[in-house]
Amino acid sequence: MALYLIGDLQGCDDALARLLDEIAFSPSRDTLVLLGDLVNRGPQSLAVLRRMVVLEGSAHCLLGNHDLHLLAVAHGVRKPHRSDTLDDILQAPDRATLLDWLRTRPLALQMQGWLMVHAGVLPQWDAAQTLALAAELESELRGPDWGVFLHNLYGNRPDRWSEQLHGLDRLRVIVNALTRLRFCSVDGVMEFETKDSAASAPAGFMPWFEVPQRRSEGTRIAFGHWSTLGNVQRHDLLALDTGCVWGGCLTAARIGPGDEAELISVRCAQAQKPGA
Repeated sequence: MALYLIGDLQGCDDALARLLDEIAFSPSRDTLVLLGDLVNRGPQSLAVLRRMVVLEGSAHCLLGNHDLHLLAVAHGVRKPHRSDTLDDILQAPDRATLLDWLRTRPLALQMQGWLMVHAGVLPQWDAAQTLALAAELESELRGPDWGVFLHNLYGNRPDRWSEQLHGLDRLRVIVNALTRLRFCSVDGVMEFETKDSAASAPAGFMPWFEVPQRRSEGTRIAFGHWSTLGNVQRHDLLALDTGCVWGGCLTAARIGPGDEAELISVRCAQAQKPGA
């Protein structure tokens, strides 16, 4: 039995099929965790969702920002972006089933000692609080009024966590941290404009995982979302978005006993040009 963590797919189903062959994945034996952004920008988002539904039970999929964007577009909350490749899902006969399945995915998981999120963890949060806050958001998305909730989900404010936050402000901070975070300040103020490498941090900001004395320090964390970050593999940190949709690689981490994580990658055809 093996646990595999896989970075951002973004609709690249052919690459996923090749990676599953490379790792000799067996649904009856192994477990997959996809770290969010299953869909969009790549050419086969519909195929990815259908594959994951079939693998229900042996595959766990986190929600990423592109997955939430799909739900918002489908619900009329957001307009499609010119680089979106979501029409195959939106026009599919099983659209309703797929969207209902997607909105019930988690935003954080912990398995074999690894905390898994799509984007990041704010410095004020430890693993237990991250999972609890993710569950608050999951409850809204799984509830009967999830469409109303989506209408109020988007925005950059508040830009920091406070225990005094409640209602939509609280949920907006949670979703932004878990699905959009790259840089923040020592005090946990989030910065959303910069999408380049860690070396491009704006003044006063740093990669979220470099914040000194963050409460999640010492917890092993795996995440995706940040294709320009480059290869970051430490005993307590795995960055697994290796730019599949941009012509990079699709990467899986085989989680072994202790701190071991073996990386396996396949090359990907470029589906989008950077900056699109």
